[in-house]
Amino acid sequence: VFKELWDKDLVYRGFKVMPYSTTCNTPLSNFEAGLNYKDVSDPAVMVTFPLHDDPDNASMIAWTTTPWTLPSNLALCVHPDFNYCKMKDPATGKVYIVAESRVATVPGMAATKGKKGKEGTPGFEKLATMKGSELKGKTYTPLFGYYSDLKDRAFKVCNDTYVTDDSGTGVVHQAPAFGEDDYRVCIAHGVIEKGGDLPNPIDANGCFLPIVTDFVGEYVKDADKNIMARLKTDGRMFNAGSIVHKYPFCWRSDTPLIYKAVPSWFVKVETLKEKLVANNMKTYWVPQFVKDKRFHNWLENAHDWAISRTRYWGTPLPVWCSDDLKEVVVVGSVEQLYELSGVRVTDLHRHFLDDITIPSKTGGPPLKRVEDVFDCWFESGSMPYAQKHYPFENKEQFERTFPADFIAEGLDQTRGWFYTLMVLSTALFDKPAFQNLVCNGLVLASDGKKMSKRLKNYPDPMSVVDKYGADALRLYLINSPVVRADPLRFKEEGVFGVVKDVFLPWYNAYRFLVQNAIRYAQEEGENPPLATVDLSKADNVLDRWILEANKTLTKAVETEMEAYRLYNVVPALLEFIEALTNIYVRYNRKRLKGKNGKEDTLMALGTLYHVLMTLCKAMAPATPFFAETMYQNLRRCEPGSEGSVHWCMYPKAPAGEVVDERLQESVRRMQIVIDLGRNIREKRNKALKMPLKKMVVVHDSQEFLSDISGLLSEYVTDELNIQTLETCSDPMKYCSVKAEPNWKELGQKLGKGMGPVAAGIKKMSTEDILKVDKGGEVTVAGQVITSGEMKVVKEFKLPEGLTEEQVEATSNGDVLVLLYLEADESLQGQGIAREVCNKVQKMRKSAGLVVGAPVEVYVTPTGDASSVAQLESVLTSQDAYFKESLGSGVMKGSLRPKYAVPIEQQDDSALNGTIPFTVILTLPTVCANVANLKALVKDDATVEGVTVWLASRSVQNLKAEAEKSGNVVSATINGKALKLEAGKHFHYSVGASQ
Repeated sequence: VFKELWDKDLVYRGFKVMPYSTTCNTPLSNFEAGLNYKDVSDPAVMVTFPLHDDPDNASMIAWTTTPWTLPSNLALCVHPDFNYCKMKDPATGKVYIVAESRVATVPGMAATKGKKGKEGTPGFEKLATMKGSELKGKTYTPLFGYYSDLKDRAFKVCNDTYVTDDSGTGVVHQAPAFGEDDYRVCIAHGVIEKGGDLPNPIDANGCFLPIVTDFVGEYVKDADKNIMARLKTDGRMFNAGSIVHKYPFCWRSDTPLIYKAVPSWFVKVETLKEKLVANNMKTYWVPQFVKDKRFHNWLENAHDWAISRTRYWGTPLPVWCSDDLKEVVVVGSVEQLYELSGVRVTDLHRHFLDDITIPSKTGGPPLKRVEDVFDCWFESGSMPYAQKHYPFENKEQFERTFPADFIAEGLDQTRGWFYTLMVLSTALFDKPAFQNLVCNGLVLASDGKKMSKRLKNYPDPMSVVDKYGADALRLYLINSPVVRADPLRFKEEGVFGVVKDVFLPWYNAYRFLVQNAIRYAQEEGENPPLATVDLSKADNVLDRWILEANKTLTKAVETEMEAYRLYNVVPALLEFIEALTNIYVRYNRKRLKGKNGKEDTLMALGTLYHVLMTLCKAMAPATPFFAETMYQNLRRCEPGSEGSVHWCMYPKAPAGEVVDERLQESVRRMQIVIDLGRNIREKRNKALKMPLKKMVVVHDSQEFLSDISGLLSEYVTDELNIQTLETCSDPMKYCSVKAEPNWKELGQKLGKGMGPVAAGIKKMSTEDILKVDKGGEVTVAGQVITSGEMKVVKEFKLPEGLTEEQVEATSNGDVLVLLYLEADESLQGQGIAREVCNKVQKMRKSAGLVVGAPVEVYVTPTGDASSVAQLESVLTSQDAYFKESLGSGVMKGSLRPKYAVPIEQQDDSALNGTIPFTVILTLPTVCANVANLKALVKDDATVEGVTVWLASRSVQNLKAEAEKSGNVVSATINGKALKLEAGKHFHYSVGASQ
């Protein structure tokens, strides 16, 4: 890479100002320079610089805390936009120029009041004020004559905005060999040349060279006093003082550092600026503002890049040159080095290369390698080429895959890796190195501080992974501000939230499918063909809806992933999982359990299977482990399917297929109505287990009402446990309206004249209010009023003849829902039945029973005679409901055989504790039909023997034995060989015998 840049004339040798240890004779990195700051006292001097051809013979005053740099002064710098004043000393008549904002801090310039009988000072007289830009180009008399040969381009006033007015005089002296800004400003103003010689009178030990004849051999810090004395003698010292400030010391030698220009190799970035900006426009970033603002601005202000460092360990610069640098050879490969030097190397570190020389083509001494190594950022910027050993290997592969599709790194790499990639790819190929980029922010500790190994202010990452899983941590991070280049305060409870809100509901839906697929197989005697169900024939509205929602999710994930907006993936996933678990599975649980027969059950199970399989494939990139685990079980229904979810193609809808948004809107409306109904029940303390007689949905859109009263109505009535659902398209039947002024909008429009209009709005007729509410307009007090300038307040109006205890309503601002709350004795039986079923389901869960595991349920009333009679009546009248909900009937406790094996027993009550009862769950028990047995054997002793024998048998084993023999089992009781027929002489459960 470096050789290509050299051949393109994009490399030169210049100088870089760096922290420098005069004791160790080496530059330090900025990081090293920051390791050892100390409070020290340094000189603080103000020095005069007489301007040439000034009508007032004015002198500029510059302030510095490093007098040792003054012998190297080549220019002065002022801020172009600051005001500068000419100030005349009344005592001497001399005129000085300083920043106007600094006059009060320059000794003697500002007038002072007398103290303790002493007279004050009048201060200096202000003669004129000018902008810094007006001083640009003026020349002055140098302090010393050491560099008088540069007078044609040096010793002049420059402009730059780095000058501040918070200290000093607003005039900064420029010594380009000892200050980064000084060096930059002097190059910009032609004082020195980029790549040319740099006036530097200091040797490696920090001592003055012979060119500084007055202080030759003196260490710079020691020379401060002598330099100050010389300036005072020459009349150039305006003021001398001292300052205590923090100063960097060498962390190795504990001696003061200086800032010193050291030789460095540069890439000519400034010549590439236009191409860099143009190539940046070809890339896509997330978030976009980092590209358009931060990175774009950095490119527009880019400076030449110093790519060399004076270190031992690092990749050596492949530059061999003569001592006078007039003959330079840049080597581009190991083979070329062998051809030039005759030495073949396999290890490209300094200790293998530094002794290799290359013969000079001019007959001079052999060329030696420069001591520099590459800045590591040059290596990182070369990554696309170096990783493929291009162009020596993989040439076709590289050219096919460059630029990279996508890279990702932190916001701090805007000036690091992102920048170096762009510079080198532009210089080499005039292309960006990448097409897409995700820029992430920094992950901070929960208190907002930087994560610190010393402070241990963050949880151990592997503990988080072990506790919650890598997928949970990944989803937490990509759903956080960190993928939008904003900082994230990492909180472990956020990872747990992902487990709770995403993985547990997702897994529960999967588990529900597996449980009911097993139940189907047990009941039908065959595994359900889930993967081959023809979903195009689905006619259930929620089947069709969840399939459409699934398409919407996969399309949304694909769209957001293609746009690298990772932060939009998890919200879409959360929304879908909420719909899957809390709407589809919840509302269809009876269908999935077989309520409507084999075909409908298979359609529901097939739909759920397809949705979960598609979800695994869609989310595999974000949840690779969870999706793979689930996929491996689901794929057992699809012989010949891919061996891993990560080998599957991303699920896409057939070309041209349009998502049924109308259907999705219908279900959304249904859910709004259900949520409003739940709110009413919660507000009025009406448990869902207690049926209510009627619900009314009010909306002025017939389409909305058709959605609720059509195919979705059974879900609304079932979920809210109501008997009757009615709709009404006339909102005014159940509410009143009034208008209120929108004070903010009216105030902006009418100002103080809004009073009469506001009063008129409050008196508007219902007809006018509704007209404006539908987007129309009316005239009030001479002003046209639209919907944004008034608020329509709708208030519920009780139906005639009803009280607040009998009906309750709520609205979301769009639809109004009314629930009739009055008690109805005819509905109490249903409420009691729901409470019993709810208790049984909780007991099954407590006992650890799997879905479909058969049990027998016995309920014994424990209250007074009235409650006993009511509960026994419910057990009879609600038998069909019990069988539908529990898969078997609920029997009176008196029917439980003594030999039945109990699993769980608990006490409970219904109707707010007024009907107490005890519930016992037992294993299914073989039950003899005594009447039919007596008809078979006509012997009470034998009948009793058969009854005992049957009670001792396992239901499962007895059933298997009967199925092998045509539903008959053989037994010898009291010496009699009997053929017992299932369903006639015995039953597999007590419930079946009733």
